[in-house]
Amino acid sequence: MHVLRSAAFAATGLALSLQAVAHAGGVSISSYGQRALLIQGGGQSVLLNPYKAVGCAVGLPEPRVNAGLVLASSELADEGARGVASGRFLVAPGSYKVGGLNLEGFASPHDRIEGRRFGNATIWRWQQGGLDFAHVGATAGPISGPDRVLLGRPDVLIIGVGGGDKIYNGEEAAAVVKQLNPRRVIPVQYINGNAPANCDQGGVQPFLNAMGGTTVVNPGRSINLPANLPDTTVITVLR
Repeated sequence: MHVLRSAAFAATGLALSLQAVAHAGGVSISSYGQRALLIQGGGQSVLLNPYKAVGCAVGLPEPRVNAGLVLASSELADEGARGVASGRFLVAPGSYKVGGLNLEGFASPHDRIEGRRFGNATIWRWQQGGLDFAHVGATAGPISGPDRVLLGRPDVLIIGVGGGDKIYNGEEAAAVVKQLNPRRVIPVQYINGNAPANCDQGGVQPFLNAMGGTTVVNPGRSINLPANLPDTTVITVLR
């Protein structure tokens, strides 16, 4: 009887432990070549901006992963390619509910001339693992007043920083960060080392310089984030 009672207590303790983990929240984020991110948590997996190894992504391994959901900023091959990863692919602005996630996508100029050259990109907002996410990964247009209201204050801001015709440069990205005041910033859409031929993007350092005084962490390719982030801005550079 004592053995059965001990076993029952042990099973109950294990179940409670698993429930605590399930409700603890938080996410893990993995980088694929400073361009695509895989976010896992809250029972969901979301892949951002899968790419083909062309343009500014030449030489990078394509993120051929299985995700529940794929969010793309556009359908340009190096920032939103179809057929690279598996999962439901979303690129058009709109309101979506997928696997328990509520997502809002809205259009933003992909360039600095109101989209007249490259059209619009899609900015994404959703909650996952107890964290509010904003993905401004591929745009060079300013954040408008309505956009600011829609984005609110994100816990995690994913933002392109490499410059060129279609992506914020370091100073522009820093201005958006200061505008939105997120708790965690993950820069994307930049180049490590020398840029491939015909690629107009640069590295992450100009953005870090423009954010002088902000804490920067370099955890490697992946990081785990808790649901209760500190109320200060930290930049996470995933390499």
